[in-house]
Amino acid sequence: MAISARSLENFQVEINTPNHMIRSDEPIGVGGNDTGPNPYDLLLSSLAACKIITVQMYARHKGWPLTGVELTMSTEKIHARDCEDCESDPNAKVDIIQTEIKFLGALDNNQLGRLKDISEKCPVQRTLISETKIRTKILN
Repeated sequence: MAISARSLENFQVEINTPNHMIRSDEPIGVGGNDTGPNPYDLLLSSLAACKIITVQMYARHKGWPLTGVELTMSTEKIHARDCEDCESDPNAKVDIIQTEIKFLGALDNNQLGRLKDISEKCPVQRTLISETKIRTKILN
C-alpha cells in the first residue's frame, strides 16, 4: 500500500490513501491554520485505531462478549535517565506513549488481561517498537 502527500497553503498537507483523503496541519499557536490533526496526533490515531481493531478481531474470533473499546493516548518526551525501563543513553530523549484502555462488555479478568496483551501486539505498535529504516530519495 502506498500513500501520497502534497503541501497546500501554509503548513497544511493533503494525504491521499487509495480510498481516502486526510488533511494534516499544525495548530495556530505554532503558525498553522489548525485545519486537521498534527502529525503526532495522526501517529497516535493510527496506533489507537490499530489497537482497537486488533482486540475487536481477536474477541470476535474467540466469541467473547466485547461490545466496545475506549482508548486515550498521550505522548511526552523525557530523558532516558528518568525512565526506569529505558536502555538509551541517559542523556537521550525518549518518547513515552501513555495508553489508557477500557474494554466494554461482560468480560472476566482473564479476558481483560488477554485483550490488553493482544492490544500491545497490533501491527502498528510492533512497527513503532521494532527497528525501522526510512529511506528517502529525491525525484526530479
